[in-house]
Amino acid sequence: MTALAARIKEFMQLESAGGYLLVAAAAVALIANNSPMGPLYDAFLNTPVSIRVGALEIAKPLLLWINDGLMAIFFFLVGLEIKREVLTGELSSRDKAALPAIAAVGGMAAPAVVFAFVNWGDADAMRGWAVPAATDIAFALGALALFGARVPVALKIFLLALAIIDDLGAIVVIAVFYAGELSVAALLLAGLGLAGLVLLNRLGVRHITPYALVGLFMWVCVLKSGVHATLAGVLTAIAIPIGSGIDKEASPLHELEHGLHPWVAFGVLPLFAFANAGVSFEGLSPADLLAPIPLGVALGLFIGKQIGVFGASYLAVRLGLAERPVGVSWGQIYGAACLSGIGFTMSLFIGSLAYEQPADINAVRLGVLFGSLASAGLGMLVLNALLPRTASDEAARSAAAP
Repeated sequence: MTALAARIKEFMQLESAGGYLLVAAAAVALIANNSPMGPLYDAFLNTPVSIRVGALEIAKPLLLWINDGLMAIFFFLVGLEIKREVLTGELSSRDKAALPAIAAVGGMAAPAVVFAFVNWGDADAMRGWAVPAATDIAFALGALALFGARVPVALKIFLLALAIIDDLGAIVVIAVFYAGELSVAALLLAGLGLAGLVLLNRLGVRHITPYALVGLFMWVCVLKSGVHATLAGVLTAIAIPIGSGIDKEASPLHELEHGLHPWVAFGVLPLFAFANAGVSFEGLSPADLLAPIPLGVALGLFIGKQIGVFGASYLAVRLGLAERPVGVSWGQIYGAACLSGIGFTMSLFIGSLAYEQPADINAVRLGVLFGSLASAGLGMLVLNALLPRTASDEAARSAAAP
């Protein structure tokens, strides 16, 4: 039993472990929804869940509790990561942030253009233009981590910073383009909650409980406002103190980030994947992948992402706007650009906001599945061919370089 526990602990410490679990959860969802268990899968996701306090009631199917509630925790963690990187990490200076920032902008714009090109003229389909613009941090970094020590540290940093900025862009897109009918009263109350969080920060409050209570209040207000509730997680994260100097590692932000990461990686995201990746293949044929929505999503992730990320990176370096990371070749950057086309979690999430009809949501799932698989496959083939086989090979290459 001790040996088994040790193996489980060792697995959970792997960078790629979260990616493995996401793949497993998505695979289980696909199997469940395309087997005799399909009705049970649908019934599970449509289980009504309600919370009532006096006149306030929140009643949603389980699927929406996962997408609106648990995913707010994921976005809270993303917000913590963004704040840390901007203040003390790889995005803390122009020199560090320039290349991944420019690459992220290209990596969001090009897939949207590809999707729009395929779906132009269909106003309903065009609501999904942002679906292929997102990168899944867990999957992309998990795929890169499979190469272990062969991956240059600078390449890991580039892909991580790119994915974080990409997530920031996705958050802005969700807030601006995927809000429902707005409730001014609820938005004002959410604004009061945000002001309360800022006040807690300015007063130097370091205990987590007050932030959590105000953040929960703000989540309810944002949920009722028509803006997507997960944004409350990001706003709450921005207010969490990070500390300074030697105090940074013991700050509330770092403690929360490290404490939440395993719960999100091994709980929230796999559950989200299980709830949202269950593409139904009933009645589908290969031709269905060529329908505008799934084709636009798949091509946006597979073609748009690599063109946008690599093209923007190349132009930025050639124009003197940024520098190529030391020890990283253009071929390796191209491989990372391909991996950025793994849009799984965030793409599925935006798809659930863009469309209401089950057939459209299933089409998004189909496009995300094939586009992400193709991107992962090509990226790993490229990197396997171009990354040094061992750390000693890397040293030999550096010594031989002029």
